[in-house]
Amino acid sequence: METDFSWWQALTLSSILGWVVTSSLFDLTKLIRARVQPWVTRQVLANTPFILRIQKWQHGFFDKFFSVVSCVVSVPFYTGFLPILFWSGHGRLARQMTLLMAFCDYIGNCIKDVVSAPRPSFPPVRRLTATSDEKQHAMEYGLPSSHALNTVCLTGYFLHYVLTSGGPKDVITTAVLFATLSMLVMLVGIGRIYLGMHSLIDVVAGIVFGLLILAFWLSVQSEVDNFIISGQNVTSFWTCLSLLLCFAYPTPELPTPSFEFHTAFTGVAYGVIIGLQQTYNSYNHESPRIFTPELPLLVFLGRILVGIPTILTVKFCSKAIAKWLLPVVCNTLGIPIVSSCYVPSLKASENAKDEPKITGYLQRVFSLFPQKVYDVDTGIRFIQYAGLAWSVVDVVPTIFGYFSL
Repeated sequence: METDFSWWQALTLSSILGWVVTSSLFDLTKLIRARVQPWVTRQVLANTPFILRIQKWQHGFFDKFFSVVSCVVSVPFYTGFLPILFWSGHGRLARQMTLLMAFCDYIGNCIKDVVSAPRPSFPPVRRLTATSDEKQHAMEYGLPSSHALNTVCLTGYFLHYVLTSGGPKDVITTAVLFATLSMLVMLVGIGRIYLGMHSLIDVVAGIVFGLLILAFWLSVQSEVDNFIISGQNVTSFWTCLSLLLCFAYPTPELPTPSFEFHTAFTGVAYGVIIGLQQTYNSYNHESPRIFTPELPLLVFLGRILVGIPTILTVKFCSKAIAKWLLPVVCNTLGIPIVSSCYVPSLKASENAKDEPKITGYLQRVFSLFPQKVYDVDTGIRFIQYAGLAWSVVDVVPTIFGYFSL
């Protein structure tokens, strides 16, 4: 089995590396964009009358309702919901939802930045951004709709999990669950159009890509879960995978926050996997589930009161350590860096003209590679979210055990 995993790991990493090299040599992102972007842009413009017809139903209730629906299926919501899912005893569901969310986020944002298609123009379209998260999403490109894509994938996987666990379900239960989740997908799609965040082509693309990703994930979920809890070289493989995915990410036509979103959730997935390597057999294997005698509601609420402050503290400490450590490591290796936000002393305007000094052996080695200025905020963001996720499955369960929670 170890040999199989070694071949699988090598094939995966070499394929991504091959894409990075090939894409860089032949500028594949621009070639794909040149063929796809004009058509998508025409569709977005052609969809404008349809959006305006939907927005004729403008009402304060609909504004609030669709804003709430968008928040409930957003990445920040899932980031806050997944720790609770872990602590409620649904470890396998939480693991799969975390990895699937990271996968959806990466694929969706890659497609956005490859195509670099605009969102609906406003005016004439009215765009409603009720939260800071929505304002950030408005700075991204349009196709596909991340909300539609993520909703299809995660609700679809949840439906699959419910129907395949706890014994067979009758036809009525299955039909009610399917209808309810389909209604949620429909409301999300209509809401994104009503709020002026997406055109019809964006939502349709999000649903189609979501179904494709879901189908792929359902075909590999068992192998992925077995690998992360009992495979060989899991930590080293996932470290290399996370690094390569950063370099494989396409360069958008204009800068967007999509890469930041991907980095954060890739860090979450990495932290969960690293933590599970340490604590799966102790805390995450056969943990009691909520509403059972082993985990009554009051005890679960105690877990929440203890767990949330703990993971926020670990996230703060991880960020502080990364802000100090990463610049030191990069300077030692002679890697030129700037900081767009987290480290004021490394602002691009102040350091763009500085040439890295090649004084040590390690710096001479790294100077052989193409010199490019890297944003150290990417590494800081990755480490802080990895630290947060690691604490969810490692530090916090240890505290639960100490306090008999």
